[in-house]
Parts: sequence; structure tokens; C-alpha cells
Amino acid sequence: MNRFTTPQGEYELTRFPEDPRDRLRAWDSADEYLLRHLGGIDGDPVDLSGTVVVVGDRWGALTTALAAYGPTQITDSYLGQEATRANLARNSVAAGAVRLLSTRDTPPDRIDVLLVRVPKSLALLEDQLHRLAPRVHAGTVVVGTGRVTEIHTSTLTLFERILGPTRTSLAVKKSRLIFCSPDPERAATRGANPWPYSYALPDGVGVVSGRTVTNHAGIFCAERLDIGTRFLLQHLPERRGPERVVDLGCGNGVVGTAAALANPEAEVVFIDESYQAVASAEATFRANAGTAAPAEFRVGDGLSGVPAGSVDLVLNNPPFHTHQATTDATAWRMFEGAHEVLRPGGELWVIGNRHLGYHVRLRRLFGRSEVVASDPKFVVLRAVKR
Repeated sequence: MNRFTTPQGEYELTRFPEDPRDRLRAWDSADEYLLRHLGGIDGDPVDLSGTVVVVGDRWGALTTALAAYGPTQITDSYLGQEATRANLARNSVAAGAVRLLSTRDTPPDRIDVLLVRVPKSLALLEDQLHRLAPRVHAGTVVVGTGRVTEIHTSTLTLFERILGPTRTSLAVKKSRLIFCSPDPERAATRGANPWPYSYALPDGVGVVSGRTVTNHAGIFCAERLDIGTRFLLQHLPERRGPERVVDLGCGNGVVGTAAALANPEAEVVFIDESYQAVASAEATFRANAGTAAPAEFRVGDGLSGVPAGSVDLVLNNPPFHTHQATTDATAWRMFEGAHEVLRPGGELWVIGNRHLGYHVRLRRLFGRSEVVASDPKFVVLRAVKR
């Protein structure tokens, strides 16, 4: 638990899921800088009496601090949304005080104050600005915030092209603000939203060779097949018969789709904490496996909610970072979850960079793991539940 002191008040905040061992805070200097600006610490306060929309709030720090103004939060992260709910409750804010939307939901019709926490993905920023542009007006106050390492010339170019004239602040504690003045005439020149984006898979990746995948903005390697996934596709297990398969951290769903095409009797569950990812996975799967093929698409916290002992195979390409922090915490939780939901004899297949040492984690949980395939950069591991 950490106390976040702002011009709007003091708040107890944590990330989600809450972990007493986690030393990472639920906010950073970019959140502090934006709230100071809104509160008038460095100038006149911003009028927040109209419709306030907060985009990309990572753990709910901004939404919680601004709850008195009834903001609408828009996020691609299920974990971020759940963190916001928990932090609102922790600080005695009524559940109905704010509106929580995902990036797949329709935003408010009119936006008077637009606050943007710059995402890691430039594509996600582009998609969101395109979606929000028709809702802003000449008087809308638009302020972005991010670490100096997150705000690039390309970031400012997007604001400028899609919304209107843009400038940045001086850096404070390695963070900057972005100020944008919406120009209604930009509608004629901004162009169409290029997302979602589809491409054909290359040859040499098994049953999905030549198949088309769909990527909504913000998906990892949305414009091409990443080399780790390619390596996993080349070494997927050959299985037959009715079974329940989970594509954990599914991204655009290409791995789970390959498993379904290789074994038409399998029921595949696609799980990711990104709303954009699950939408991509559903589009990819339906385009290649058909509308009648059995599948489930879940936005959630890993394998939470999946019954214990109900799964035959888990396929996983775990992330090794959260925002700017490098950590194996997410991978470790995924492995623990897989061990819980697998039936005896069920298998977890993992692709990862060799240097991450996932085999050590898997041995602690499963007793042993074996290398299915490896190259100088990647390793595919198999662990069987006893």
C-alpha cells in the first residue's frame, strides 16, 4: 500500500492484483505532473466541470484522484480497470462516481476535457485518438502525460495530425505534458483510422501458413509475426481428440487458432488481459476456423475463473515486462495458474527467451520440464502435471 499525495487529496493506491511483495507503485511522476497541472499548482487550474475522459490510466491513480468530477476512464487493460475499481473502493469512492469503459466500448458523445496517459504502443494511441476525435470540440482541453522516454516526435505528430496544434512542457522528474488544441478542420485531413490491420502469415509456420490474422491496435507485433511466436508455431504439439486448450496471453490468437485447426475436436479458450487482444483473437479465429467452431474468448486476469483440473493443454508466450518495468511476476503467475487448471497429465507449453530461465520456475511447480526445441535466442519448454 502506498499513499499518493496530490493537489486533489491523498489516496491509498495499489496495483492489481495486489501483492505485498510488489515494490512498484500504482503511479509515477507523469501522473503527478498531470494532476499538479490540473490543480493549478503551476498556473491556473483547469475547469473540470464538463465531461472528463481519462484514457490509458494505468492503475487508476488519475481516475481515483479525479473521481469528484465524475470522469469516464477508457483503458485497454483489464488489470488496470480492476485496479481502478479496487482503488476507488479503497478510498471510499462510490462505485457509480466514475464510468469505466474499455477501448472496445463507445466513448462519450461529447468530451470537454481529454486526459491521455501516453501508452507504450504508438498504434494504440493512434487508434484511440481517431476514435475520440469526433467527440472533441474547439474548446476541449486536451492534456497528455508520460515519461520523457515515452513521448517522442512521432507521439506529438499523432496529436497534431489527428486533433490539432500540439506542444510539450518542460520535463519535470523525467516526465512531460502534452498540450493540444483541437482544430475542427482536422477532420478533413486526418485520414481514416488504419486499425484493425490484417496480414497473411508466411510459409513455414505449420497449419496456419498463409492464413490471415487480424490485429487491433496495441497488439504486440501487430504488423508482422514476431519471431518467438513463429518458433512456437513451428513446434506446436500434435494432438488429436476432444480436449480443452487454453491460449494464455493470446494476443491476436494465432497460436490458439493453429491448435484448433490442427485438432478440430479441441475447444480453445483465448485469454488475455487486453481487450484489443481478445477482439483480435476472436476475429482471427472466426476468419479461419469458422463461426461454428467451439471457442471461448475471455478478457481477464490470467487463468482466474477457469475451474481447477479442467484443461488439457496450455500454450503460453508470457510477457516479461509491465509498462516500463522488467519483471517475471506475470510469467510466474501464469505458470502457477496453469498448474492449477491442468488435469493430471495435462501439459503446459511455453516459449521464451533463453536467458529468462523459465525452466527453473517450471521445475519448482511441475517437478521437471523438458526442452522441446531451441535456437540461439528462444526455447520451447514442456511441463506435465503429475
